Amino acid sequence: MTEKQKAKQKKIFVLDTSVILYDHSAVEHFGPHDVALPITVLEELDNFKKGNDIKNFEAREFIRFIDKLSDEHRLQNWIPLDGEGKGRFKVIMNPTPTINAEEVFNESKPDHKILNAALHLQQENPKYQVIMVTKDINLRLKARSLNLISEDYETGKVQNVSSLYTGIDELHDVAPDVIDELYEKGFCNSDKVLANAPRDNHYFILKSPTNSILAYYNPEQRKIERVDKLNAYGIKPRNAEQTFAMHAVMNPNVKLVTIQGIAGTGKTLLALAGALEQRRNFWQIYLARPIVPLSNKDIGYLPGDIKSKLNPYMEPLFDNLKFIQNQYSENSKEAGKIKEMLEQEKLMIVPLAYIRGRSISNVCFIVDEAQNLTPHEVKTIISRAGENTKIIFTGDIYQIDTPYLDSQSNGLSYLIDKAKNHRLYAHVTLQKGERSELANLANELL
Repeated sequence: MTEKQKAKQKKIFVLDTSVILYDHSAVEHFGPHDVALPITVLEELDNFKKGNDIKNFEAREFIRFIDKLSDEHRLQNWIPLDGEGKGRFKVIMNPTPTINAEEVFNESKPDHKILNAALHLQQENPKYQVIMVTKDINLRLKARSLNLISEDYETGKVQNVSSLYTGIDELHDVAPDVIDELYEKGFCNSDKVLANAPRDNHYFILKSPTNSILAYYNPEQRKIERVDKLNAYGIKPRNAEQTFAMHAVMNPNVKLVTIQGIAGTGKTLLALAGALEQRRNFWQIYLARPIVPLSNKDIGYLPGDIKSKLNPYMEPLFDNLKFIQNQYSENSKEAGKIKEMLEQEKLMIVPLAYIRGRSISNVCFIVDEAQNLTPHEVKTIISRAGENTKIIFTGDIYQIDTPYLDSQSNGLSYLIDKAKNHRLYAHVTLQKGERSELANLANELL
């Protein structure tokens, strides 16, 4: 069969539990092709339906979807999906195909039952191309070892992270009089720098043979404006990238900021210092990060009350807060203000699970380690924003701690790719580590 014939061939996609927990609407994203769900997936989803994490929400939403389908149809029969150009859906029982995965791998477990469902469909439908879809790399490898086509779930995936938007361009050979105008007036027309208007809130390092300047494109004024180095609560940017990041955090017209970079580039510190500097503009400052259990164990395994359980996960945020406090003497007004904000809950370090269902107004909300969020989680957080709320996501898209996300499918990459060129959004990728020479050595050599 030629590649062209394969492309036209009708397909059946078999979804595993990881796909549903990533996106409860996954069934509807396979166009005219059919989608099958092993009954074992429903059994596994039953274990995830209780709780406040995003995976619990996804499980509940999908169960509701199945419940609605079952009101009018038998789930074991092919059911036409609503919408033009959509395929069919059915639930597969626990069949025993000729090639039995449980016997091949000498173990009875949910993954092998899911593989058996796909193998059975392949055996029953020789004219169809049966494809196993899973975010579990090991399950994909097992499927391929059984001659099953297996793929990752591609919806929401950024195709080329190596060319992901950085938010910064360095332009050489800029006319000296343009740079002089920026120094004197603070702005200039964008056509003096670029033939076409740049992306909204895009940053530039402009260089002439004799001088250089930092600038950005202001979408409100439609001008290139000078960017000055800002000092926020004792923290001073150490390079051009950090200057841009601080500018984005403190720009009142920008309501959504992403800062991406490797460890030690100052992402969280800059976001926190900028938020503290603007504390009078907001009722509260929230600091949050996804809770990624160690060794895949839930935080319930840890001793103590909820605060004690969360402390190990929130410690990096406290470290940045302490670093800012240490810029001042212990008895200073600034250090006392941070302590007062913590006591009065004007500055709160919270788990993301507390945010679901809330409308957040007059808040500066910093989400650290955002690469461990799914695209749906990022959307959920942003959709909570009320009036006068600013949200800052920080993270490293190459440092993923959750098993079913990668640099292409995580929520931070997705947001950077989708939100670029919106007047409410600014992004900066930090390249240069500023934590210490020793930390830089680790990032460069190890």
